[in-house]
Amino acid sequence: MAALPPYVGRLGRSWHYGFRILCGLILTFLMAPVLVIIPLSFNAEPYFTYPMPGFSLRWYADFMASDVWARAIQNSLIIAICTTLLSTALGTLSALGLSHPRLPYKTLIMGILISPMIVPLVITAVGMYFFYAPLGLTNNLFGIILAHTALGTPFVVITVTATLIGFDHSLTRAASSLGASPAYTFFKITMPLVLPGIISGALFAFATSFDEVVVVLFLAGVEERTIPRQMWSGMREQLSPTILAVATILVVLSVALLTTLELLRRRNERLRGIRS
Repeated sequence: MAALPPYVGRLGRSWHYGFRILCGLILTFLMAPVLVIIPLSFNAEPYFTYPMPGFSLRWYADFMASDVWARAIQNSLIIAICTTLLSTALGTLSALGLSHPRLPYKTLIMGILISPMIVPLVITAVGMYFFYAPLGLTNNLFGIILAHTALGTPFVVITVTATLIGFDHSLTRAASSLGASPAYTFFKITMPLVLPGIISGALFAFATSFDEVVVVLFLAGVEERTIPRQMWSGMREQLSPTILAVATILVVLSVALLTTLELLRRRNERLRGIRS
């Protein structure tokens, strides 16, 4: 931590250190529920109490050996990967369209695209159920993928749009004047420059789909259980430390995704500094 300038008085120093202590306390309050469950996932006994009688990996072994959890992992990965691909493609195309300077009703279109982030999720889930049910899109993975695509696309739109703010459109005009096709211009000029935003949006879409449970409760059947829904069912039917093991794995996955996003953000800042 950098030292304070010599001209900072006692009040300024008190505010400087007090503000950091307050931020640390708030962070501890927010992280404590997450950090508490991690040691319990290594408990040797099926009790959610401290102190623990011993440490064991039995709940992780139970998770790995369970056919129910294996099916849930398979469903979650299929849904999340397909959702990420669709959301990334649709969100990137939407962001490119919104970046056009002469696009009419840009604000209205942007509001419609990001509305799934604003509307309460349970309302969205109910609406999707009544819309998908007559079409036969409930109780199958395809309907869940379409629903999660609607939820994940706004994240891609926002991140790619933010990346395109500093984009120099004279580069694409120069490529067009030299005879490059729109597809060639996109893959050779536009995409490399906005790639950090595309990857960030894709990671957000993946995390949104992988952790989502409300829509799955409305649209999925018995065979389409995902990891979050299996955790929900496990807490209602049979409270087992295996759920804590799964939660710990999801926490580690979330930390890895956030670390990747931070690395991409720093890379994007370096690219902006080079271009400027």
